[in-house]
Amino acid sequence: MTKPSLPDRPARLMDAPTALDDLLVVDFTRVVAGPACTQTLADFGAEVIKIENPDGGDDTRAYEHAEIGGESAAYLSLNRNKRGLALDLTVPEAREVARELISRADVVVENFSASVMERFGLDYASVAPTNPRLVYCSISAYGRKGPFAWRPGFDPITQAESGFMSLNGFPDGPPVRTGPPIVDMATGMSACNAILLALIARDRLGRGQHVEVALFDMAMAMTGFYGMAYLISGTNPGRFGNSPNGSPTVGVYEASDEPFYMACANDRLYHRLVTEVLGRPDLITDPEFATRKARTANKEKLRSIIAGVFAGDRLENWMVKMKNANIPVGYLRTVEQGFNAPESRERHRVGRIPHPTAGFVPNIEVPLNLELTPAVNPVAAPLLGQHTDEVLRRTLGYSDERIRALADAGAFGKLRKAAETRTS
Repeated sequence: MTKPSLPDRPARLMDAPTALDDLLVVDFTRVVAGPACTQTLADFGAEVIKIENPDGGDDTRAYEHAEIGGESAAYLSLNRNKRGLALDLTVPEAREVARELISRADVVVENFSASVMERFGLDYASVAPTNPRLVYCSISAYGRKGPFAWRPGFDPITQAESGFMSLNGFPDGPPVRTGPPIVDMATGMSACNAILLALIARDRLGRGQHVEVALFDMAMAMTGFYGMAYLISGTNPGRFGNSPNGSPTVGVYEASDEPFYMACANDRLYHRLVTEVLGRPDLITDPEFATRKARTANKEKLRSIIAGVFAGDRLENWMVKMKNANIPVGYLRTVEQGFNAPESRERHRVGRIPHPTAGFVPNIEVPLNLELTPAVNPVAAPLLGQHTDEVLRRTLGYSDERIRALADAGAFGKLRKAAETRTS
């Protein structure tokens, strides 16, 4: 196993503004969907204050994929450009700090279990009267209202229950969840969209609102046209592996040495494939393959013919022919190959950024490109409570005496209280 060499990233233009200048976001989220949402806001200039329980913090800090500088890959990948504040919300003094931050915030994002924010007096109904322009976003598995609001749920559970998982895998195998937590990530992106929509509405209406995004709703929406087809026809869609509806010209094929993925999804591309690449114009004139319907009816026969032709030559020779014919085709890469591919390097998709304990950590670049307001230069995810004093002094204007009093009260956790006691 070879760790990739990571280049320093190109810096953004010094004088370029950001899209979300002066936006203050108080972030109570953890794990995946919520942090993915708030990271996007932070990437484009919002001041995001991540509030964590001093006892361990965000669950992803302990995830086992890989770690560097004492932080996990999962945590580092989802919490860039945020400032870390440790608060024990079971302590009244800590809740008062949270309420004061919320009173100054433009946005609050939370993904606690049902009733947690109500129990702390930090739910939308409790805080909106003192900040009517607040946009308050709740992310949950099954929504904040109704008979399912109390159910815990995670990405793979909602993939399973929504029908989304039933579409993944091969027809002769069981349903398969996606490897990456796609419902979590899509929910985070949708929550970010909902927040931005509410901010635009605030400019017009003069007030904020409560917005809500649920993983189950997102998973069901992601069944897309397969879900819509069921609603129209009543026919339950099944699994089709790498070829939608068993298309003979979409999916994985094997050259004589390596596999690749091809996607000829219309007549124009099919004609170019069989004439300019495969050298088989008979696959157009033969009545069994002359039309899309005919090719679907004889898909196994056509797939076998195409597979036989591809097996007769090396991958690179086919890639040259298909690219010359402008056929959509791609290498079937591993993560290692993908991250070291020319597309990744030329587009500056990966790099390294400074980190207080590791020296440097890897960084996957923001996938959104805004010409006038580019993403900020990335700052690594904060250590647990790293910016507690800074946030209290700079954002809330607290004195050293008040910060010490909060520490003595246990607002920042037992370890901080013990440390303050030892040094006093």
